[in-house]
Amino acid sequence: MKAISLVKYGPAPQAFETREVDVPTPKELEVLIEVEGFGLNFADVMARLGMYEDAPPLPAILGYDVVGKVSSIGSKVSSLKPGDRVVALTRFGGYAEFAIAQEFACAKIENDISIAAACALATQFCTAQYMIEKKMRVMPEEKLLIHAGAGGVGSALIQLAKLKNAYVITTVGSDSKAELAKKLGADEVINYNQENFKKVIQSRHGKKPIQAAFDAIGGKNFRDSLSLLSPSGSICAYGVAENTQSKSGYLITGIKTLLGFGIISPPFMMMEGKSFAGVNMLKVADYQPRLFQEILSEVVALHQSKKITPLVDSKNNGEFPLKDMALAHELLETRKTVGKIAITF
Repeated sequence: MKAISLVKYGPAPQAFETREVDVPTPKELEVLIEVEGFGLNFADVMARLGMYEDAPPLPAILGYDVVGKVSSIGSKVSSLKPGDRVVALTRFGGYAEFAIAQEFACAKIENDISIAAACALATQFCTAQYMIEKKMRVMPEEKLLIHAGAGGVGSALIQLAKLKNAYVITTVGSDSKAELAKKLGADEVINYNQENFKKVIQSRHGKKPIQAAFDAIGGKNFRDSLSLLSPSGSICAYGVAENTQSKSGYLITGIKTLLGFGIISPPFMMMEGKSFAGVNMLKVADYQPRLFQEILSEVVALHQSKKITPLVDSKNNGEFPLKDMALAHELLETRKTVGKIAITF
């Protein structure tokens, strides 16, 4: 089968090669999926840059979410059969014509949902649902701060937060993204390239008005968000996008980002009743598979009832042909995409 292998760290045009590899065989509780397409995630960019420690050693086949038809099943799989169309979370290996997934990490989907939209359910919406429902337990009228509101997870967070009747403040990087965030339901939108979000929020709502913050940027962005938390507030970190915005080399950028986080004092946070949670959905799937299965089922049900709409990039419905793999990676890395993007065979 054809697979796209990461063969060296660095810029996307030099990082990948298309290779012929053996079709994998599913184990007892696994399914083999004939892949229609696979999603791209920021973790893919981090892995390509050699900054994601969970990634397998080179040469590696990346990929966390796929859409396709079940080709064959393991001997103990009971909920799926060959021919079922599914979206699945893979433990790497998604950049290929066939991919393996655990039964619990698959969900049946309708034929008319696009590849990019379906992939967004498995990663972006599952990540958002986990934070909103399981980690933060967001309540009505709570003030939330959601960064990167026009991104895949950010746009999912906005929609899920509004289902909980929360008050959403989000940050974006352009006026066009601001309009999109408003359409998704955000109550306030701040363009971080024009205004300092911390100063704007404090001028409008007081010194520490935020009950829950969601940060995928890291560094000083995280520190400023933490400073806005009210007593008993919580902050979720699910990415460090600042690490990839390198102007002076990734090592120096990484050190600056780490220093930007500042010092977190557990005793101080305890006295204030504040909490910090790190989120990595691969770890949830690895160590709490039943919880991940529950989250995936909830998300698919919300989509089927038309309560949520996955945000996909406006170009070609978020889908890029295989030949444009490097371009898609670069657009994602430089934050020039809006919503989910996927590669199709």
